[in-house]
Amino acid sequence: MKPNYKIFHNDEHLSESIDKLRKDGVRDDDIYMLAHDNDHDRRARKKNDANKIGVKVTGIGTATKNVFRGKPDKLISKMKEIGFDQSKAQKLEEELDKGKTLLVVANQDEVKF
Repeated sequence: MKPNYKIFHNDEHLSESIDKLRKDGVRDDDIYMLAHDNDHDRRARKKNDANKIGVKVTGIGTATKNVFRGKPDKLISKMKEIGFDQSKAQKLEEELDKGKTLLVVANQDEVKF
């Protein structure tokens, strides 16, 4: 099952969308956020109580390799681990590079953001 996603330019809209997902019954364990800026990513995840794509998701092998990768490659690697193909992950990483935030919902057939 391919992950559902939406790109956000605005943290307020991101928060509203996460609230809607939860009201629609999406489990917290299936909601992930990614951003290029680590500080922004941490603040947004903390504010919205969303998950990061860490060792629990990627596995120890990918997490270890990510220690030696640059930020773009780390993000692409994480996106591939949750179901994006290489091409889509690269395109999404380019959007994150512009300061946007990616909201991903895994394990759901259809989602309305």
